[in-house]
Amino acid sequence: MLLHELATCRAGDKGNVATLSVFPRDDAHYPLLVRELTAERVRAHLADHVAGEVVRHELPGVCALHFVCHQVIDGGVTTSLALDTHGKSLSFRLLSLEVVRPG
Repeated sequence: MLLHELATCRAGDKGNVATLSVFPRDDAHYPLLVRELTAERVRAHLADHVAGEVVRHELPGVCALHFVCHQVIDGGVTTSLALDTHGKSLSFRLLSLEVVRPG
């Protein structure tokens, strides 16, 4: 199944750094997201758009994972003419990641 079936994503960007916050639609799926959405897996999935490190922060109190993506290709939103380097585009791409079906 695709991540968008289990979660939503909010995005932000400053320069060549994008932030992606993933929230499960059902809090019961948070442990699955913690298991499936490693920083390495997110980095690999976004490799065409993120050249640097991806750092994951767990926020169990609000059932969220927050990813900080460094070195967005083409310099990010403030210097690139490409639409794909905007945080919102990256969040949409992240939601296309395949994850294990719960249950």
